[in-house]
Amino acid sequence: MLEKFQVVVIGGGPGGYVCAIRLAQLGLKTACIESRGSLGGTCLNVGCIPSKSLLNLSEEFHKVKNLSSKGIEIGDVKLNLPKMMKSKDKAVTVLTKGVEFLLKKNKVTYFKGMGSFISKNQILIKNDENKETLINTEKTVIATGSVPVSLPGIEFDEKIIVSSTGALKLENVPKKMVVVGGGYIGLEMGSVWSRLGAEVHVVEFLDHITPGMDKEVSNEFMKILKKQGINFHMKHKVESVKKKSSGAVVSTLDEDGNKKDFECNIVLISVGRKPNTEGLNLEKIGVELDERKRVKINKNYQTNLDDIFAIGDVIEGPMLAHKAEDEGIAVAENISGQSGHVNYDTIPGVIYTSPEVASIGKTEEQLKEKNIIYKIGKFSFMANSRAKAIDETEGFVKILADEKTDKVLGAHLIGPHAGELIAEIGVAMEFGASSEDIARTCHAHPTFSEAVKEAALSVDKRAIHS
Repeated sequence: MLEKFQVVVIGGGPGGYVCAIRLAQLGLKTACIESRGSLGGTCLNVGCIPSKSLLNLSEEFHKVKNLSSKGIEIGDVKLNLPKMMKSKDKAVTVLTKGVEFLLKKNKVTYFKGMGSFISKNQILIKNDENKETLINTEKTVIATGSVPVSLPGIEFDEKIIVSSTGALKLENVPKKMVVVGGGYIGLEMGSVWSRLGAEVHVVEFLDHITPGMDKEVSNEFMKILKKQGINFHMKHKVESVKKKSSGAVVSTLDEDGNKKDFECNIVLISVGRKPNTEGLNLEKIGVELDERKRVKINKNYQTNLDDIFAIGDVIEGPMLAHKAEDEGIAVAENISGQSGHVNYDTIPGVIYTSPEVASIGKTEEQLKEKNIIYKIGKFSFMANSRAKAIDETEGFVKILADEKTDKVLGAHLIGPHAGELIAEIGVAMEFGASSEDIARTCHAHPTFSEAVKEAALSVDKRAIHS
């Protein structure tokens, strides 16, 4: 007799495993299927965690090399890349094992293998040894994430033409790297290899980096990265990438139709990701997809088939691990009869370069598009005592508030620990706070968070330290 579950989650990434744990907490017999062989999805295995490890290690390497200017003499500093990669891999292994323990602790049945629908209530699991297991389920949550996309006619070999996955596993520091795409992932990986010694060139089709980000922050971000040695080539369309013995040639056309070739050792293609829905047999059972192959859902994450749900990168919205996690909890609670909810206006986005960039809520451009009258408060880290003390003064905090109500509509930060500072504003926005509420909250001195308070004061032009 086939084993039967109340809910099966296909995908063991941030959205999937969190969803499975929450379902189990709510008393439902739950299974989680993951094809990768280790839990945590792209984020934990080949995304968020290993990239942040390398970003931190490369930043430490850069800082140590420049300590002499601050009175700390330590002699020659050398890079041991294999050891650095081992450190990165160790962090990943510890965390993936930790997730597996959490599933076991919460009595979630874990299947290693590729899951696909036989019918809406039957799922076939095929492992690496082609062993097949058939299970029954009352309800299913699709949480299979996303995969990198390339440009037409350009294929990843993960050696010379690499995705973010390959960029995390390079065995040597390339002399020259071309990053195709000026988004979050490309700039993070470009920063890593630039700090470790590579000459990095970013080729971007648009006239600005980080599409969707507040333009003022985006412009400042590019200025800072240029000062760090990263080269930018805007309004360049990539025509082809051809491999050669020593690397590759990236051929581009600029806005005037002029051809320009970039010779390099490594090409990182970072132009986006697509939903990972292939192989699930969704068409066979009648689950509707949109034109971008994303699963169509209603407000309860329910597909056109009542017993099948979807969350994370396979549905519309930003492809962020924390967004998927919140959706995983929401859908679990909805399935159990509760009222799960995600506030999409308060989902932060962070770029983990140095300095960090963080945003939440609406940008100026979005507010103008919606004809919302707003006011701005800004404060530079140049005037923040903690930033001055440790010589990390680049960037600013920018808060956008409603002109009439003073309600915080968005915030955009570039500077030290921006990814942590954004959380305060997220809490404020979740509770419908005004800039006045933030401004009246006592912040410890000396801290980076004082820049947030000063920006809130600046909304009504009463900042103290600027």
